[in-house]
Amino acid sequence: MNDSTDLPDKNHRQVVLDTETTGLEPSQGHRIIEIGCVEMVGRRLTRRHFHYYLQPDREIDEGAQAVHGISNEFLADKPRFSDVADEFLDFIRGAELVIHNAPFDVGFLDHELKLLDAPRGQVTEYASVLDTLVLARKMHPGQRNSLDALCKRYQIDNSGRELHGALLDARILADVYLAMTGGQVTLSLGGDAPGANGERSEESPRRLPEGRPPLRVIRPSEAEMQAHQALLQKLNPPSPW
Repeated sequence: MNDSTDLPDKNHRQVVLDTETTGLEPSQGHRIIEIGCVEMVGRRLTRRHFHYYLQPDREIDEGAQAVHGISNEFLADKPRFSDVADEFLDFIRGAELVIHNAPFDVGFLDHELKLLDAPRGQVTEYASVLDTLVLARKMHPGQRNSLDALCKRYQIDNSGRELHGALLDARILADVYLAMTGGQVTLSLGGDAPGANGERSEESPRRLPEGRPPLRVIRPSEAEMQAHQALLQKLNPPSPW
């Protein structure tokens, strides 16, 4: 798994990913019940996302339900992983996955791929993986590095995160990752565009104060962008890790 902090080029594609599950161990038969992904290209959120709730064909542990709030009844009519597997693999193919505590999510995804009638291999055969928990521990040794702790450290608004949710957590993690790696926090290219499964993209959890007019966006010139990139290189030299 890659934990480099080098700034990607403008065409570098990353997919920030999170899952929710029925429990903690796929070896005990636990399954994925939600996948949420948001796409970034050149460190900017695009309009594309991938999001599904999934029928796991088993009961959700009470402890897990207390974390994410998803019930067995809610999932009764949802598709199964096998129904969306190819669409998911197409979405992540060739990207760098940005995941907090990647072994957990990748372990579950690999387990789901293995259970398919025609197994599809492992996630790392389709995409590389950057673990932001490993990165955070190197940057902040001895400190708490949960997603909530990182939001507080980097002043990322996670006020909408009363319960865990895969798509919301992926969007928050995108902001945290950008702050951790020295770039400005997400400039969304989004709007109300369809996601991978036809849902409408939700706005970021950050909100302007009530009644405040939209901020005017002034785009830099090419010369200003080059000067800015040169300054970033000085302030954030490539990591030795």
